[in-house]
Formats: sequence, structure tokens, C-alpha cells
Amino acid sequence: MSTDTKAIIGTVVGTGLALAGLLSAQIAGVNARVDDLRADLSAQIAAVNVRVDDLRDDMRGVRDEMGGLRVEMRDIRARLERFDARLDAVEVALGRLDQRLSTIERVVLPSAEPSE
Repeated sequence: MSTDTKAIIGTVVGTGLALAGLLSAQIAGVNARVDDLRADLSAQIAAVNVRVDDLRDDMRGVRDEMGGLRVEMRDIRARLERFDARLDAVEVALGRLDQRLSTIERVVLPSAEPSE
């Protein structure tokens, strides 16, 4: 092999090794960036999961409150039904009172017809 050939081979091998080193550094940089992105994404996913858990807790609380309100509504409905029955009884009693007052008016008050 001639000196020129050896020099060319040495240059090519040296350049190849330098390129391999640069490529290795680039791959390491890309891998580091991928790791950073994974960490960022994992942190964002964890934050979203916390928010989802908070929303689930809020939904459970609202569901429990709705259950309590349903019970209260049933109680109110039952009270209204009893109140309605009492109002019916009062209406009947007032009707009887009106009849008695009419009877008293006929008996006690003078008649509106002129006397002869």
C-alpha cells in the first residue's frame, strides 16, 4: 500500500470515527430529550389524574347530596299530603260552620218580608 492510500484510509477511518462519535452524541441528546418529554408527559398525566380524582370525589359528594335531597323531598311530599288531608277536613268543617250560620241567620234575624 502506498503512503497516499494509507493516508486516505486513515482519513476515512478517522472521519468515520468522528462521525460515529457525533452520531453517538446526537443519539444521546435525542434520548435525553425523549426522557425529558416522558417525564413532562408523566407529570402532566399525574396532574390530570389528580384532577380526575378530585372531580370523582366532587361527583360522589354531589351524588350523596342528591340522595339527601331526595329523602328531604319525600318527607316534604308526605307532609304536603298530610297537610292536604287536613285542608280537606278544614274545608268540610267550614262548610258545616257555614250551614250552621245560615241556620242561625234564618232563626235569629228577622225576615226581610214586610209584615201585614
